[in-house]
Amino acid sequence: FLSQYPSPMEKHVTAVETVEEKTDLSTGIVYRRRIATCQNVIPEILRKVTVFWDMDFSLSQVSVLKVSDIYLEEESWLNMEKRSMAMRSHCLTWTQYASLSEESVFKESLENPNWTDFTQKGRISVTGAGLLNCVLEAFAQSFLKQGVKKGIKIMETLLQEQWG
Repeated sequence: FLSQYPSPMEKHVTAVETVEEKTDLSTGIVYRRRIATCQNVIPEILRKVTVFWDMDFSLSQVSVLKVSDIYLEEESWLNMEKRSMAMRSHCLTWTQYASLSEESVFKESLENPNWTDFTQKGRISVTGAGLLNCVLEAFAQSFLKQGVKKGIKIMETLLQEQWG
């Protein structure tokens, strides 16, 4: 379902390219590395007013936030034997000013093998934007929290469609 983008369930993702895929023959674990192209969701007002400090600490207006696309790298490890999947993603855009990363694990529940335990954690750090660091971090945190809820809903829908 989510192999074609944009998708009605994930409108911000415009393309995903698998750049590496391999199976460890000894463990059966399938590794994938993908690059996702996403629409820039930073509000226009923040794109216009953000000023960053250069490495030599001189103030400069940087158009780095005015890009139309954002690139994310996602790595995943699928272990069919253990019925688990781990994912790790991070932003490739704005790496000199921001660090955004996320880790997710889906695994069989110990309580009921028909259930899935899902854990996720994320990290956000913005530097070089002075007082706007906090504003940009708060926006990113809010957006990622919404993304978590949407991701769970998408997974539930896909599982329901496939397995009933």
